[in-house]
Amino acid sequence: MDLFRTAAAVAVMVSVAFDTLAADLPDTIFAKGEVAVRQVHAEGAQIYQCEADASGRIAWQFREPIASLFSDGKTVGMHYAGPTWKLDGSEIVGKAVGRSPGTTAKDIPWLKLDVVNNRGDGPLKDVATVQRINTTGGNLDGACGKVGDLRAEPYAADYLFLKRTSP
Repeated sequence: MDLFRTAAAVAVMVSVAFDTLAADLPDTIFAKGEVAVRQVHAEGAQIYQCEADASGRIAWQFREPIASLFSDGKTVGMHYAGPTWKLDGSEIVGKAVGRSPGTTAKDIPWLKLDVVNNRGDGPLKDVATVQRINTTGGNLDGACGKVGDLRAEPYAADYLFLKRTSP
C-alpha cells in the first residue's frame, strides 16, 4: 500500500508542477483541456540550408531539427524531421498550430503542435499535443554563401507532451 500512496503523491506533485507551468504559457501555445503526461529536455541543432527565394535572393531556410531527448540525466529519445519525437517505443509526428517568440532574437519560438501521426505503445501513445518551451538558441541570422550550403545552429528546449482530459 505504501507504494501506491507514494505513486499517488508523485502524480499529484507532477500535476501541480505542470499546472503551475501552464499558467505561465502564452495564450498562443496554451492547450486548454489537456494535461501533461511527460516532459523532456532537448539538446541539439536546428539545421538550415542556403536556398534562393522567389526573387532569387539567397538566404538561410530552416530544413529540420535534430536533438537528443533527456529525462533525469538519461537519454530517452530523439527528435528529428517531421517534426518527429521518438521515445521508449512510441513515435509521434506534429504540425505547428501556434507560436510565441523566444526570449531573445537568437532563440527559436515556443510552439504548440497538434499530433498528426501516432505509432507504438510507449509513453507517447495518447499524446495529442506537444509544446516546445524554454528555448535557447537555434535561430540563424545573416547571409549564406551559396545555394545548397548547410549549417547547424545549436539549440536547447523543453518539450511537454499532453493528452486530452476528456473525449
